[in-house]
Amino acid sequence: MSLPSPIVDGFALSGVSSRPDPTTHAYRKDLADTALAGTVIASHYAEPLLRDITAAATAYAEPSQDSAAIASVEVGDQIRMLDCSRGWAWGYLPDGRVAYVTATAVRV
Repeated sequence: MSLPSPIVDGFALSGVSSRPDPTTHAYRKDLADTALAGTVIASHYAEPLLRDITAAATAYAEPSQDSAAIASVEVGDQIRMLDCSRGWAWGYLPDGRVAYVTATAVRV
């Protein structure tokens, strides 16, 4: 005989959970978009802030110029930024993908 799954706030705690696509949903272990609260677990959540790109730059998958380049941003583009630390801005690019851009390219 199997026991019923416990229910917390209307969600059954059973089975394998599926994570949203990290290329289009901003979440890391330490920080996630507030829109993902209840979907992913992170130490902190933040509301994305709209920021202007002030210098053309390459957007990377990780906060390193050695990581995969995934797009380019141009002056006048905007990023919906969740974090700006250690020389990198992290958030949603104009096309909706999640990436890192050097902080010097973003007006914070």
